[in-house]
Amino acid sequence: MERAARTRVVIVEDHALTRAGLRTALQASFDVVGEAADGRAGWEAIALERPDVAVIDIGLPAMDGVALTQKVRAELPSTHVVIVTMIDLEDEVLAALAAGADAYCLKTSDPERIVDAVRIASEGGAYFDPMIAHVVLGRFSATRSNDARPSPLTQRETEILRLISDGRANSEIAESLHIGLGTVKGHIRDILEKLSASDRTQAAVVALRKGYI
Repeated sequence: MERAARTRVVIVEDHALTRAGLRTALQASFDVVGEAADGRAGWEAIALERPDVAVIDIGLPAMDGVALTQKVRAELPSTHVVIVTMIDLEDEVLAALAAGADAYCLKTSDPERIVDAVRIASEGGAYFDPMIAHVVLGRFSATRSNDARPSPLTQRETEILRLISDGRANSEIAESLHIGLGTVKGHIRDILEKLSASDRTQAAVVALRKGYI
């Protein structure tokens, strides 16, 4: 039986020691197929390798991580983006998510957490490091009272969105709710349509902002 291909990853990080640490953490589980020390070189590596996941720092020279994320999402939509940074300021977190990042981790997180984020992103999930989740939730909860409106989501759709925001992949959602994988995918299609969202991450962010979950 042919072995399944491993997830291919490109790392874009300007600090050599941090880049080496990320490589060490990731290469046991994934194929690290490229590295770069600035945003422009990062884009060249990503465009050349077309990885499953790009691990990107925000504070990059030449092109910052938010701009690079926007470029990846616009030109290589099949490549998922995991932001890994020292920054936990809410403007930077929200800018990265708005640019289309699938996951957000701090460099101070356990290596296992970063590995989980890459795995979840590669499977189409969304992941917020628990250390920065309060930033997202705090910003959105502050606006809920001013943006209160009935949710268009069913109870089941709301349950699924909560699991998405917790970083669960479709298969994990199906197992947790004791429903079929096809049923989960059908609910997600309905959620995206109701929230006018282009992907799971955007749906979770929209739902949080409007107080639906």
